[in-house]
Amino acid sequence: MSELWYTEKQTDNYGITMKVKRTLHTEQTDFQYLEMVETEEWGNMLFLDGMVMTSQRDEFVYHEMVAHVPLFTHPNPENVLVVGGGDGGVIREVLKHPSVKKATLAEIDGKVIEYSKIYLPEIAGELENPRVEVKVGDGFMHIAESENEYDVIMVDSTEPVGPAVNLFTKGFYAGISKALKDDGIFVAQCDNPWFKADLIRQVQADVKEIFPITRLYTANIPTYPSGLWCFTIGSKKYDPLSVEDSRFHEIETKYYTKELHKASFALPKFVQDLT
Repeated sequence: MSELWYTEKQTDNYGITMKVKRTLHTEQTDFQYLEMVETEEWGNMLFLDGMVMTSQRDEFVYHEMVAHVPLFTHPNPENVLVVGGGDGGVIREVLKHPSVKKATLAEIDGKVIEYSKIYLPEIAGELENPRVEVKVGDGFMHIAESENEYDVIMVDSTEPVGPAVNLFTKGFYAGISKALKDDGIFVAQCDNPWFKADLIRQVQADVKEIFPITRLYTANIPTYPSGLWCFTIGSKKYDPLSVEDSRFHEIETKYYTKELHKASFALPKFVQDLT
């Protein structure tokens, strides 16, 4: 019996490959090609347009680092928005903060939510929580229609292709600033420095024009291109490097720690040069 392998081409000359147990579901949605695949190494995995979105084994890294860095930086985050993130992982982490009264998910593709609940229940399990409001619709438009509403906004998007293209524009970051309160914070994933250096450099430049405090931090995510992943944080008032130890409270994590909070901003020189 022949073996089945799934390869995500990360450049024309490089890819990551994994052995497949079985394909769980495939569907061309209104927005993208969705695949749920059970793999030998990483458990169930979600792919969108041939790109790894999340896996059962390493998902905690990305979701914890998107959520906890801004939420521990802000002194009292009560109203939080997640743009994208239909798998529910960031929402799950957001709800670990007792100050959060409401977490809104704005996901353009309802099929991502639907199949994550079926095949990634440990990731999507908090989407039914009463503190969560799920809006199936364009996160870009939701931002444009919001003003002075959110304490923290997290952009959990795919790479800048397909429906996520508008989520990597200066206009979008300006809209985020308007949607945030006067002391608001936002964070967005911005890909990896090995293959997308120009993207990171552009995101940093655009966000710096809008937010007085702009920083880049990293995490190790083995199923993402190169394994070294970057996040841009923009803040109107609070510096993630100036969080006092008394601000941190105990939450259950597998990757994030209060020590790592600041350490993740210590960048390799070639990454630092992109900021």
